[in-house]
Amino acid sequence: MHGNIEVMRVFLLLVSLACWPGFGDEVKLKNGDRLTGTVTRFDSKELTITTEYAGDVKIKRESVVSVETTDAVNVSLKDGQNLVGRLKLAGEKVEVSSETIGTVSAREADMTLFRNKADQEAYLRDVERAKNPRLVDLWTGAVDLGYAQARGNAQTNTISSAAKVLRTTSRDSINVFFQSLYSKNQNNGLSVLAANSIRGGLKYDLNITPKMYSFGSTDLEFDEFQRLDLRFVPAGGLGYHWFKTKKTTWDLFGGGSLNREFFNSGLNRTSGEVLAGNELTHRFAGMFTFSEKIVFYNNVTTSGNYRLNGDVAFAAAIKKWLSYQVTASNRYLSNPLPGRKTNDLVITTGVRLVFVR
Repeated sequence: MHGNIEVMRVFLLLVSLACWPGFGDEVKLKNGDRLTGTVTRFDSKELTITTEYAGDVKIKRESVVSVETTDAVNVSLKDGQNLVGRLKLAGEKVEVSSETIGTVSAREADMTLFRNKADQEAYLRDVERAKNPRLVDLWTGAVDLGYAQARGNAQTNTISSAAKVLRTTSRDSINVFFQSLYSKNQNNGLSVLAANSIRGGLKYDLNITPKMYSFGSTDLEFDEFQRLDLRFVPAGGLGYHWFKTKKTTWDLFGGGSLNREFFNSGLNRTSGEVLAGNELTHRFAGMFTFSEKIVFYNNVTTSGNYRLNGDVAFAAAIKKWLSYQVTASNRYLSNPLPGRKTNDLVITTGVRLVFVR
């Protein structure tokens, strides 16, 4: 009877060990410590392992002696090989055990990329999303808000707002923008409007080559102090990515446009135009962004007349979703209505809210 009980205990122990889940990936350190969990990141600088008892633990690469994974991971080598299998790293040697091609050995220094199963699935989803995005995907944007108030002998309220959304894929891009300024002064009981303007538009770019693209756009503008009820400008042409890096993009473009102007004096004007311009965006020091766009419109219907649009912005990031911004937007018209100035400059400052989808 006693022997049967011992046999039963051994049997239950073996069953429990067979059913017990694996400890997961194992990392050995120079100081002799061992960590078990799931290796989620492994590059030339550090290793990150997710443990049940301490969450994410980051370890300097030079402190790691060996790594061994229980599940298949994705490893890329300098020679272009992409391997999927269990990883075993010891010292300067890497082994990837694949079910299809067996074990492949390489030097640790030749390993350029590591993704665990979850990261690889996320990466493949991002690749598919970039290749075949939905219309609601890949949007980035910013909303600028500003408010100024003065109280005393005069009462002044100034409200400025702007918004810009951009969707960029490997094939094309969509750019929608909007800007408004409203200012009102009150002195001795008299209320005087100081500024009231709205500018906006839509631009679509279609890539022809990696450097060249075609574009179509529509600009809309209202300015009460120019007595302009509406300026409607459809345009089209070609552009060139003259300079493009992760930090800097600089585009040159040119084409033609049709300028339709409706003034509250009853005057309506239609003019053909030839346009040329550039657009620059530069990010520096990890938190600052500078952008400018200047477009010259030469009137080919009435010789000697032209328009010049200039926009400059500077933003300093406070958080990923919040920045402080200063924006200057200038509109020059060589042939305004009698009694109106040729130039309108709007300078605004305030906060910028940033979003990414």
